Amino acid sequence: MEKAKISSIQLFVLMVLFEMGSALLVPLAIDAKKDAWLAILIGMVVSLVLLLVYHKLYWYYPDLLPTEYVQKILGKVAGTILALLYIFYFMYDASRVLRDFGEMLLSSAYPETPLFIANALLMLVIIYMVRKGIEVIGRSGELLFMFMFSLSVVGFILIVVSGLIDFSNLQPVLEEGLMPVLKVALTQTLYFPFTEVIVFTMILPYLNNPKKAKLTMMCATGLSGINLILTMLINISVLGVDLTARSQFPLLSTVQTIQVADFLERLDVFFMLGLVIGIFFKISILFYAAVIGTSSLFKVQSPSRLAYPLGLIVLFISMSIASNFQEHIHEGMKVAMYVVHLPLLVIFPFLLLLIAFVKNRKKTSG
Repeated sequence: MEKAKISSIQLFVLMVLFEMGSALLVPLAIDAKKDAWLAILIGMVVSLVLLLVYHKLYWYYPDLLPTEYVQKILGKVAGTILALLYIFYFMYDASRVLRDFGEMLLSSAYPETPLFIANALLMLVIIYMVRKGIEVIGRSGELLFMFMFSLSVVGFILIVVSGLIDFSNLQPVLEEGLMPVLKVALTQTLYFPFTEVIVFTMILPYLNNPKKAKLTMMCATGLSGINLILTMLINISVLGVDLTARSQFPLLSTVQTIQVADFLERLDVFFMLGLVIGIFFKISILFYAAVIGTSSLFKVQSPSRLAYPLGLIVLFISMSIASNFQEHIHEGMKVAMYVVHLPLLVIFPFLLLLIAFVKNRKKTSG
């Protein structure tokens, strides 16, 4: 494990950037139509229960990475297999977000650029930062968080000033009842993006004040959820449900409609910077978790040596994961939710906590 520490503020910033990351790009929870914002809210609230599960596991083993304590909980063989599954998951998720970045960049700014070039350039920067360690990632997050936040505030003000918001696009609330909203919340928004923060269990051992871990994680998830709810409310109120659902990147479509005083327009390039920042940190955190997890599992003394080979694997997966963007989105929203996210983000953590609870209770009573 790297000899480094991060503050609770840095953990908070990284979690917010991570959760907003690629979730700002896609029409999140649009299957709930006008009630997408409510599906996001329900998914966020339910995810807080899973956050408590992740934190409790960390509380039992505060000095160990998850790839290490799963072996203590399940035994050497089963624990190693599960640790490998989580490492593969981190790399798979990083490759999905990398593909999101490449598709966004090509469709909105560089249509003639090969996808491989766009993905490779970002991956090289990420490899460089991951090699520098978690402290550099944390400090970089602190610096760029305020820039991204400022862009968000300016964008919101410009949309309001432009008179683009039409609240009738959000009415009526719960037109088709509560069940469709619950279905979307429990099959989509719960997993993407909220319980993806299981990756931060790989970073919690570096926290310099473990007592603040739970509150920091809760607050970060709450702020991220509020931002995502506001984003979808704005997208639907400006574009309408149908256009939001058809748009590959509805937030960019919303920003493109801004026009103030007949001269302030075409601001999507500036707000792409904010989106790139979120995506950059999401991939960096997932990739860092994969690198240190592999290092601890295979007893590699210098984790930075693994950055280049694992980075090439992530880049290769991002290119081969789907033949087009529509297939990529379908795989992420319909297939991966059940095959990958449900067992790794919900079922296995609950089982691990149950076994850890029994084992630690026996030690206490003994």
